[in-house]
Amino acid sequence: MAESPLTESELEALRAFDTPTICNALEVVAPERRGHGFTVEPLFCAFPELPPMVGYARTCSVRAMRPTALAKDAAGRQRLDYYTHVAEGPGPAVSVVQDVDSRPGFGAFWGEVNTNIHKGLGCIGTVTNGSIRDLDAIAEGFQMLAGSVGPSHAWIHLEDFGGVVNVHGMSVASGDLVHADRHGAVVIPHDVARQVAEAAELLARREAVILEAARAPGFGIEALRRAMGDAEEIH
Repeated sequence: MAESPLTESELEALRAFDTPTICNALEVVAPERRGHGFTVEPLFCAFPELPPMVGYARTCSVRAMRPTALAKDAAGRQRLDYYTHVAEGPGPAVSVVQDVDSRPGFGAFWGEVNTNIHKGLGCIGTVTNGSIRDLDAIAEGFQMLAGSVGPSHAWIHLEDFGGVVNVHGMSVASGDLVHADRHGAVVIPHDVARQVAEAAELLARREAVILEAARAPGFGIEALRRAMGDAEEIH
């Protein structure tokens, strides 16, 4: 993790940009991340009108196609231990859930009850390859990016929590800083986290020059060449 968790103002600076822009900024400050660290398959965004969510991952893996092998008491203790994991550590938290069934999304981990529990424990949303339900009764402001929407929770249960999970190609460890919106999600490496917003602002200023030229009457190759040169001069 970074020397210390990001402050609220630093998190707010990251929330000002969509996830594609954050990915662009990472290409500047961490070019080795260009080919990994982000989701590579579509995710259903339950509430696209919400701003990007930025928070520290709490990971778990789940199954729903068969019942848990744990006795009821043991399963209950495991669930409480997981909720304790969600509540601990830097916040806000983002729950990153890998459905490890052969058919991910057979049963939904997320619905009215679980979103309200997680929100009460300091979690602002989830990224999962599994399914979600109860879309009209989700905790207010709780964002969900999911592999699918379905009606049943089937035999949904925890397999494990706190380790490394993979959601649609994005590998995430508990404590990783995650940025997500309707486009998908990306992990922001801790060692560059405080450089990303500045890099995103720089890219936005450079793009503004090219966009202004492209939208102007009489735009052509010569205007594009000038705009590209002007953009490169912005530092």
